[in-house]
Amino acid sequence: MNRRTMPVTAALAATAALLLTACGGGDGDKASDKDKIAGADQGAKKSASPSASADAGTDRPKITLPKDDILKFGDATTGDAKKDAVLADNAERHRAIDAAIIKGDPSSEAVQFYSEGDAAASAVQWIKSVVDDGYSVTGTVRFYDREVQFRADGSARLTYCGDESKWFGKDRKTDKPEKTPVTKKSYVFYDASLKKSAKGVWKTTAVSSERGADQCQP
Repeated sequence: MNRRTMPVTAALAATAALLLTACGGGDGDKASDKDKIAGADQGAKKSASPSASADAGTDRPKITLPKDDILKFGDATTGDAKKDAVLADNAERHRAIDAAIIKGDPSSEAVQFYSEGDAAASAVQWIKSVVDDGYSVTGTVRFYDREVQFRADGSARLTYCGDESKWFGKDRKTDKPEKTPVTKKSYVFYDASLKKSAKGVWKTTAVSSERGADQCQP
């Protein structure tokens, strides 16, 4: 998932390493500029509810986050229903992962609902690592510049940025956030691959990321 690094301690060294790929798989299935892409135009960009474009015919898991964990998703409405569905399911996956961390539930069904293959396995691994190290999450993450492209095989590529400058680890015992300085690495570029399931869910199959990416800097 490549979310903001927790306070740097020996106990969290393994977690910090996992932050680089926690939302997705390895290079074998990551999105690439070399993939054949169709329909690259993005249309108008507006804000909307993350679930606004989800397939109404699919029974989706209910995901609830506490008031102190806020995920904001820009560019949720493009004017293209298919692209909006991809954006909505990507947003729900992020929400599912945060909810799993907060609840201490690495085997979260919601995470699996929106993930597949390497992306599912690495998300579970990261959630477990954060929980085992005694941390939850708190604060606000803003996702922006989200753009969808469709490949010739029907899969989707989604690129976007994450502003994690106001998102922190929270000690489970003290319930206090451990704030870290805002740096260039507080901003992350994501490149995700998604595939539509038989139930109409756009599942993330792989994600590569670049912390401190120039294109995501404020």
